[in-house]
Amino acid sequence: MLELRPSCEHCNKPLPPDSTEALICSYECTFCVTCVETVLRANACPNCGGGFVQRPVRPAQEWKAGNFLGNDPASKTFKHRPVNLEAYAKLVAAIAGLPPEKR
Repeated sequence: MLELRPSCEHCNKPLPPDSTEALICSYECTFCVTCVETVLRANACPNCGGGFVQRPVRPAQEWKAGNFLGNDPASKTFKHRPVNLEAYAKLVAAIAGLPPEKR
């Protein structure tokens, strides 16, 4: 079950469960579109090196079998970890243009 973290780990921008601006890696590290496009331009998560995809939106209303936000709420745990730009530059240099599926 996706955690649906409540904010961008870099800038702390709120990313509610229905946000279409949330991007995640396979470890669910969560960043806003703006930070990915301006700070993390190499499409590499600063925490694991994986690529980003748009976070799915969990239905707010129950449509079938109890699968909705009411039964599986979003996380309330904030992970504000601003990106260390020097460390990120080293990570990007190490992966040197490898696409996410080859990392």
